[in-house]
Amino acid sequence: MTIEDRVLVLALRGRDAAVLEQLLVRDGHNSVICASEDRLGAALEVGAGAALITEESLGSIGTDLGRWLENQPPWSDFPFILLSTKRVGRRPREAQLVLEQLGNVVVLERPINGETLSSAVTSALRGRRRQYAARQQLRDLTRAEERLIQLNSELETRISLRTSELSAANNRLTQEISERERAQAALVQSQKMEAVGQLTGGIAHDFNNLLTVIFGNLEMIQNRTNEERTAKLVGYDQQAADRAAKLTHQLLAFSRTQRLSLEPVDLNALVQGMNDLLARTIGTRVTIRMEIDDEAPWALADVNQLELAILNLAINARDAMPESGTLTISTRRARDPDSGLSPGEYGVVSVIDTGTGIPDGLIDRVFDPFFTTKAVGKGTGLGLSQVYGMAQQSGGSVAISSTEGQGTRIEIFLPVAPANDILQSVMEPGPTVDHSQGGKVHVIDDDDGVRRFIVESLRESGYDVSESINGADGLRAVAASQPDLLIVDYAMPGMTGVQVVEAMSRMAPDMPIILATGYADMAAVDAVLSRSRVLRKPFRIHDLTAAVQSALAQPVEAGRTV
Repeated sequence: MTIEDRVLVLALRGRDAAVLEQLLVRDGHNSVICASEDRLGAALEVGAGAALITEESLGSIGTDLGRWLENQPPWSDFPFILLSTKRVGRRPREAQLVLEQLGNVVVLERPINGETLSSAVTSALRGRRRQYAARQQLRDLTRAEERLIQLNSELETRISLRTSELSAANNRLTQEISERERAQAALVQSQKMEAVGQLTGGIAHDFNNLLTVIFGNLEMIQNRTNEERTAKLVGYDQQAADRAAKLTHQLLAFSRTQRLSLEPVDLNALVQGMNDLLARTIGTRVTIRMEIDDEAPWALADVNQLELAILNLAINARDAMPESGTLTISTRRARDPDSGLSPGEYGVVSVIDTGTGIPDGLIDRVFDPFFTTKAVGKGTGLGLSQVYGMAQQSGGSVAISSTEGQGTRIEIFLPVAPANDILQSVMEPGPTVDHSQGGKVHVIDDDDGVRRFIVESLRESGYDVSESINGADGLRAVAASQPDLLIVDYAMPGMTGVQVVEAMSRMAPDMPIILATGYADMAAVDAVLSRSRVLRKPFRIHDLTAAVQSALAQPVEAGRTV
């Protein structure tokens, strides 16, 4: 039996307690005799199933017992069995109040039969056990409620977490969709620009053919006239042709058909020489300032690519100043710059605007290919990446700083050219033409004007020249006449100049070849550079004759461009 099943006995007169205990033990009950009302209250605190009390032992409800009765939990209604003395008439008011305070009380008058008492005790204990069952149910319900509250809380937490995860996934998906749309738009724009580049390259090639004829004929006229006015007019035409040739170089750089050709460049002269081009491109609403540092060094760079880079940066600066502003292009010298470069001296070209600036969150991405903040169709996202690639290939780098709402500064760092290269570039004399040197030269070019210019120029220089208008006819003529040198155009219908060079490698592996092209360089030309020299169009008479003399006098140097 447990403590909660025991029967408490409060009988303070004579041997009543011992007799009652003996009776309870006989019936199999666990009984505890309490020596006082306080002991009864303390025993109830520990636990019991019922209490057997004689009426004379409980004159009134004491403090401990009264407190316990008032503090019973909702499920508890403790059973009392009160053994009263036989009396005549109603109980006194005080005795009636005691019964009301006890609550669940059964009154048995003495003398009482033992079986009656045992039955009363058993019934009281049975009722108490039902209370214990109710208590257990309440505990189970409380635990279930607490578990339900916990599960609801966990469910809410999981729902909140899952909602947050779904929201994050949705944001990522939205961002990926936006990036994909941006990439697709950039790809479409890039394809457009590639098509424009191919068209530009083709136009530049054809224009270089025309310029070659113009240069040649102007030079022939100048060599044949003694009239001062005519010579002056020819000089003007040559200046215009020079500007046109520079334009074609820029077009070729835009179409990316040129290889990077590093050479010493006077940064001050280059920037000042772009003043007219920038003024026409940028327009009148933006003020252009040139800040030229006399200490700015000569740097190693590709002239055309550097000009294109500066032009791209200037256009970006113009777009960042939609109303008006100031564009400043400056040069300076830098030693050991803090831009990830090796220690040493660098020439710096800076392009500075007073435009809208670049947000901090975007400045690290501006050199990424296809990244642009402009609307679709307004930019390809390739301009700054081309500038960065040009600087990297030149052995330099690009630095950018910007304050939103105040403007942007982009600096191109280029390694300083060695002093010997600068001296050679400045002091190098023009090519010397030896008219006494002859030889047999065969020219293959589909452009009548270019072909006639080459033929006439070489014949005047004392060479025996034959000609063909396409590759197939040229190969047959070369096989028949066995010339000392072959000059072939690159872009011809049917059989290109590269294919002619490859065929000549099998027919006459020792014959020197000059490949004339309006393109500065291409992958197909690269494949035959070890077998031929490249003569870049447009060229002048002395360029042509110098290239011929060099080809006849020396073995081919791989990658040699005239």
